[in-house]
Amino acid sequence: MPLKVGDIITFERTFTKRDVELFTENSGDEGIHHITPDEQGRLVVQGLLTATLPTKVGGDANVLARTMNFEFLRPVFTGDTIICEVTIDKYEKQDNHRMSIAASFLCANQNEKLVLRGNFAGVIL
Repeated sequence: MPLKVGDIITFERTFTKRDVELFTENSGDEGIHHITPDEQGRLVVQGLLTATLPTKVGGDANVLARTMNFEFLRPVFTGDTIICEVTIDKYEKQDNHRMSIAASFLCANQNEKLVLRGNFAGVIL
């Protein structure tokens, strides 16, 4: 089904310790807060790992991103379930017959606290 302006795509993900370990290994982001559990046994999820949530919509739609803007509002911890809501703000044909897309997103934790917001734009391949 093609996207259209105003569409809202929602999905969620619960981050695990293994997710953080794999991202640490792949990214090299070994900040102490990502490898040492807090007093509740949780790790802080890397911001860019959290930022993979809205990029899922781009991947599902074969978007070649040109810009991505992220505002990290509060930490995400292992065990947190993040609900991501992506709103399609622009979806139109370009002169080269590709589709241009722009979207904004909000990500909140299981306590309905915003953890991330931003936007992205690109073309559909």
